[in-house]
Amino acid sequence: MGGAPIFIERASGAYVFDADQNRLIDYVGSYGPAILGHAHPTIAGALAEQARLGFSFGAPTALEVELAEMIGAAIPLAEKVRLVSSGTEAGMTALRIARAATGRPGFIKFDGCYHGHSDALLVRAGSGALTLGVPDSAGVPEALAALTQVAPWDALAVVERYFSADEKRVAAIIVETVAANMGVVPASADFIRELGAIAHRHGALLICDEVITGFRLHYGAAYDLVGATPDLMMLGKIIGGGMPIGAVAGPAALMDLLAPTGPVYQAGTLSGNPLSVRAGLETLKILAQPGQYERLEESGARLERGLRKALAETGVRGCVNRAGSLLTLFLGVERVSNAEEARKADTAAFTRYFREMIARGIYIPPSQFEAMFISLAHTEDDIDLTIAAAREALAELKQTR
Repeated sequence: MGGAPIFIERASGAYVFDADQNRLIDYVGSYGPAILGHAHPTIAGALAEQARLGFSFGAPTALEVELAEMIGAAIPLAEKVRLVSSGTEAGMTALRIARAATGRPGFIKFDGCYHGHSDALLVRAGSGALTLGVPDSAGVPEALAALTQVAPWDALAVVERYFSADEKRVAAIIVETVAANMGVVPASADFIRELGAIAHRHGALLICDEVITGFRLHYGAAYDLVGATPDLMMLGKIIGGGMPIGAVAGPAALMDLLAPTGPVYQAGTLSGNPLSVRAGLETLKILAQPGQYERLEESGARLERGLRKALAETGVRGCVNRAGSLLTLFLGVERVSNAEEARKADTAAFTRYFREMIARGIYIPPSQFEAMFISLAHTEDDIDLTIAAAREALAELKQTR
């Protein structure tokens, strides 16, 4: 976005406070984990209590088992759960399991989808790579990048062609259940389900990346909402309640390939540390209470309606994509259904919009290609203030073009 970065000093509920003590309504939400809002008193109290018992032990704790059981109760696929420290580690581990299970080296991903910053996955990635115009990263060996085949989002025919060309090459298809790293771009109704059918027909696995969407769109995995059943899944963000965490989950037959039961090595000194696990447990307990996701849906719908109306009233060209409490306002385009269309968005206009929103006390992600995250802490007044600020920012944009 240019200019100096905003340094955040503290946060509470739906608000962050920068080093100059400006209060901003926050839609970054630590890029997803802050679904309850920042510094929720229950979570903060649990962390303080847990910290007095120790930060990390390098040994199992009962809390890890409790979190795994809670995840398994919500997501039947998760017969076993391996906790790691980040979504990147979850992606690396899921691919390693898939390669061991199939004896194949390669995989298929989708243009604009981001699955962490491991070498083989930084090919036509979304998120920061898409923002900066460098979808491939320096420092990634060609031999590793060559293992990755990239298909356009929602393009089943391209996936079929990859298998037809060399069926024994592909260990797995990896996909965000709802794309949220080229901006929010939901898939067509049967896309994820059909990917599973294609993978299984050719002896490969389907990995659903639910690092962002897990426990975000409903209490469980987002693939449930589209009738899909992957072989493995990745989790993160919300299951750590704002603390560093990731997880790979799936059927016992696949998860047992991991050491020490099986031959696939994975380790992490701080994986499953009691602070992250305790924060995740308390967060999931709150999310399991009735009415939470209905509230998130109402807030998301209210913000979507308001932004659409602001675009119409100001005459600024743009569109709004939403999936539950995930939302992106694209500028300069009237439709975004894949990464190629996302790249046509007016990023210069979005930079100006971002700065205008900051000036009005609204903190949105500093990228055209990220999702806004709505939390349970956002009130109707917060949403309405955001809509009013967006209308003013868009009007300023229109006037200065």
